[in-house]
Amino acid sequence: MRIDILTIFPGPVRSMLGYSIIGRARERGALTVEVHDLRDWTTDRHRSTDDYPYGGGAGMVMKPEPVCEAVDDLRGRTGARRVVYLTPQGRPLTQALVEELAAEEALILVSDHYEGLDERARQLVITDEISLGDYLLTGGELPALVLTDAVARLQPDVLGSLASTDEESFVDGLLEYPHYTRPREYRGLEVPEVLAGGNHAAIRAWRRRESIRRTWERRPDLLEHAELDDDDETFLAELRSRPPEEPS
Repeated sequence: MRIDILTIFPGPVRSMLGYSIIGRARERGALTVEVHDLRDWTTDRHRSTDDYPYGGGAGMVMKPEPVCEAVDDLRGRTGARRVVYLTPQGRPLTQALVEELAAEEALILVSDHYEGLDERARQLVITDEISLGDYLLTGGELPALVLTDAVARLQPDVLGSLASTDEESFVDGLLEYPHYTRPREYRGLEVPEVLAGGNHAAIRAWRRRESIRRTWERRPDLLEHAELDDDDETFLAELRSRPPEEPS
């Protein structure tokens, strides 16, 4: 897969993409991520990417010309069908949307700054508007990095084990079960006995129940669409029948 990121701050974005799993995947050729300076598609001597808004008001607005020219250029080179604009006004980013985007051969991500992007650029070249949540940031670079990481880790050969993505939070509509490692006991808290017992069927059953329990406690809204079998439903009914715990 190829991901192209448009930004006016390419240095920090390139730096972050050089670390850890994503950095190693790029080195191996399992993933291509290119970061582009939007100023490379400007035509004035000041390399301007923003201007004052029509109608007045505070702040500056990202100009349409550099964004449209850059997207047209990159589309011609990569064949990308989807151009994602990271904005609080967009569709909320979910694991289902990540999986949808991960199936593309190429993506173009547009990071804005200031008061946002000229509406004409949104109409002309943007195909998807995506939000990380109902809050504001100073720019689109961090959301672009988050989306790149989420999409990249679903690509073949990016993670060390294909099983790493099979039981994670949101994959089957539930939050992931708790994890433990050595030491066996720490500050009076012990690893659950079942995890050290070597009975893989019992371990799978425990993890499934704890996944349901954690979802019920933290994100009960997810249970409306989760894939639950009869045993899951029985356990969930038990959880719902228990009186709430008193606050400590």
